[in-house]
Amino acid sequence: MRVFVTGATGFVGSAVVRELLGAGHQVLGLARSDAAEAALKDVGAEAYRGDLNDVTGLRIAAEAADGVIHTGFNHDFSDMPGALSTELAALAAFGDALEGSGSPLVISSATGVLAPGRFGTETDGPHPAAPGAHRGEAERAALALAGRGVGVCAIRLPASVHGAGDHAFVPHLIGLARDKGVSAYPGDGTNRWPAVHRLDAARLYRKALESADAGGVLHAAAEEGIPLRAVAEVIGRRLGVPVVPLGEEEAAAHFGWILRFARNDNPTSSTATRERYDWHPQQPGLLADLEENHYFA
Repeated sequence: MRVFVTGATGFVGSAVVRELLGAGHQVLGLARSDAAEAALKDVGAEAYRGDLNDVTGLRIAAEAADGVIHTGFNHDFSDMPGALSTELAALAAFGDALEGSGSPLVISSATGVLAPGRFGTETDGPHPAAPGAHRGEAERAALALAGRGVGVCAIRLPASVHGAGDHAFVPHLIGLARDKGVSAYPGDGTNRWPAVHRLDAARLYRKALESADAGGVLHAAAEEGIPLRAVAEVIGRRLGVPVVPLGEEEAAAHFGWILRFARNDNPTSSTATRERYDWHPQQPGLLADLEENHYFA
């Protein structure tokens, strides 16, 4: 299968590209720079120059493929309405390209769209009070494409997609601990983050592509929920700094923009995903991965 992949040189997308190539698929990856183009060619993929704002280019590339995996997203937390607008326009372009074909479109969502504080399953829809509510709107728009004859499904990624090269929430927590001299957690730290290694997530993307299960929601949660306090304790031990709980005002000053994610309680089941797609995560869990030097080099 010839697959168009957005975010093809990103943390998750680059693992997806390698997974697809290893399974015998051809990959056309979106590249917005010379470096990205070179990286794709180095692993045996083709490059398509453009970015997520080039909706005409996205449609043309999707029309030239047998399926699309959309891992790209503008993670600008200072302009979430703008990020959502870009995402909705990209999804519309894919819908126009694939309408009536039954071809697979695998899009990325987040477990952060789920209602906080309750055990989330694949049948639960996005919740307006969730910290990832903007992703929920995009998820609904994507799944609606099933009614236009697109084999669309959404993979909800956990708050922590970990592994060498991670530059998301956990590295941000490590950076805060280094800068402020304490590894902190809000409240009692019992709120839970689901997690998955990026290589396990990449395998699920491939399985979803190959099934073309229109309208489905998948949970890429290898671990249902790790207490944030446990994450903070590993960080504190590895950096040799105190591990401290913070009240609301202290937490706001310490965490800044990441606070709404740091305090989110997001336990997430992947039982239905595992059973339906024969997906069995094999990589180290988050706490074990944190013991590796790549997070603290």
